[in-house]
Amino acid sequence: MMSALEPDAAIEDDAVSDDEANGRMCIVTRDRGLPEELIRFVAAPDGTVVPDLKRQLPGRGCWVSVSRANVDKAVAKKLFSRALKAEVTAPADLGATVDKLLSAQLAGMMHMARKASQFVTGSSKVDGAIRSGNALAVFHSLDAAADGVRKIDQARKAWHLGMETEKEIPSFRLFGDAEMEELMGQNAFIHAAALAGQAGEGVVKRANLLERYRNGGQSRAMGGAGRQEL
Repeated sequence: MMSALEPDAAIEDDAVSDDEANGRMCIVTRDRGLPEELIRFVAAPDGTVVPDLKRQLPGRGCWVSVSRANVDKAVAKKLFSRALKAEVTAPADLGATVDKLLSAQLAGMMHMARKASQFVTGSSKVDGAIRSGNALAVFHSLDAAADGVRKIDQARKAWHLGMETEKEIPSFRLFGDAEMEELMGQNAFIHAAALAGQAGEGVVKRANLLERYRNGGQSRAMGGAGRQEL
């Protein structure tokens, strides 16, 4: 079985042919895009369509924009066979599989950032990271108490206004407690912050990717591209 993803691995284009790399086009929308705007899919040896988030698996690939709705549409309309020029089978739950892989990728990056001291948890540490200007983004469990979220939002707003930044520090709510426990085990959190540094930037990049995938290609992180409805 082909491995679609190593969760904490860097995203590369090494195995993509020049022709394919130059012709990245979503098979659903027919729009061309940059690598970070598209997900590559290939056919496994058994003819099953699998996501190639690292863009390193061998063979002919095709592309779908970062949107769960578009992946589901590609499956429903049987677009993968035409794009891959082969009789392939796209599992009905392919969209859900991509979501799980993106979630695992984000969790893996959070683990790496924690080891690099670029990811902190707990409301007091998050508040301190915001007020010191070291926080790149904050994260809350979907089950976090409203009062705790409100206090951290106040710190984000105070930093934004006090420092006259263009935008507030983005805030993400992507996982509930149960999913967090499954993904992160003892490192599950209620409130967290990604800090300045390469690993922290990797967390924010992957959080934006998952947010966009779940929201039709748009990030709704508070303080980012728009306001997230809670």
